[in-house]
Amino acid sequence: MFKRVSIFSGNANPDLSAEICQYLELPVGKAKVSRFSDGETFCEIQENVRGVDTYIVQPTCAPVNDHVMELLIMADALRRASAGSITAVIPYYGYGRQDRKVAPRTPITSKLVADLVVAAGVNRIVALDLHAAQIQGFFNIPFDHLFAMPALLDQHLRANYGNDVVVVSPDAGGVERARAYSKRLFGSLAIIDKRRERANVSEVMNIIGDVEGKRCLILDDMIDTAGTLVNAAQALVKAGAKEVAACASHAVLSGPAVKRIAESPLVEVIVTNSIPLSAEAKASGKFKVVSTARLLAEAIRRIHNSDSVSSLFV
Repeated sequence: MFKRVSIFSGNANPDLSAEICQYLELPVGKAKVSRFSDGETFCEIQENVRGVDTYIVQPTCAPVNDHVMELLIMADALRRASAGSITAVIPYYGYGRQDRKVAPRTPITSKLVADLVVAAGVNRIVALDLHAAQIQGFFNIPFDHLFAMPALLDQHLRANYGNDVVVVSPDAGGVERARAYSKRLFGSLAIIDKRRERANVSEVMNIIGDVEGKRCLILDDMIDTAGTLVNAAQALVKAGAKEVAACASHAVLSGPAVKRIAESPLVEVIVTNSIPLSAEAKASGKFKVVSTARLLAEAIRRIHNSDSVSSLFV
């Protein structure tokens, strides 16, 4: 069914790439991504891609700059090898939080990265759960913004969280996402009002909604240092919640995140494999990983066959 198509993997998440290829019954494209002794990235495409529809699977997770450069260099190598088209499949879009000016004389780095990706020769983007939906507008090429919700619901949440669950948004900005999950789980909704004093530091102020004696599921798009998440969990327990779990699309888990989660009252943290889970996180025993390979593979299949991708958006 697939003719003239190749799927290439950067070094950021080769396991996800292999899983996508397994679902599509295709081999992973032959490419070598290496570094010179001074740290420069080098890429060699080791198969003929002239006129071929190519896909690069590369989340731009830590180390972010290295993985962004890998994506750009692979795209440039494919363009110079006369690939028919180049689609960047970016399960996690690094620099997504720098999507607007938050103070004078600050950059909008999300837009800068978008310009670099387009300049490298990418013709289309497939991304998963952007931090801010308006990032799609930074690209002047087709952009498919997928959501991890179907994978999270089908593979874990529906089987383990029924109509007794309270889906909790950790801030006002995540209410729409939390409402969508609570609707599909037939649960209720709560919101945590917090005030952020400085970057990566948050203070829980108040809980809006009834959580006493309930199972609570904190929902967010990503977990970075886990300060917000752990503070929210502690506030919910203090408010009388029977049990607190968390769910997020992207397990960034920087700094003391894993240690904080391990010592927190959270019973489990459900994340996707958009970013590879660290050995420390796996050893903690608190993380449940849900695969997005089927979702991304189906998007690739539909794009290649010129079918509708919109049914995958929800």
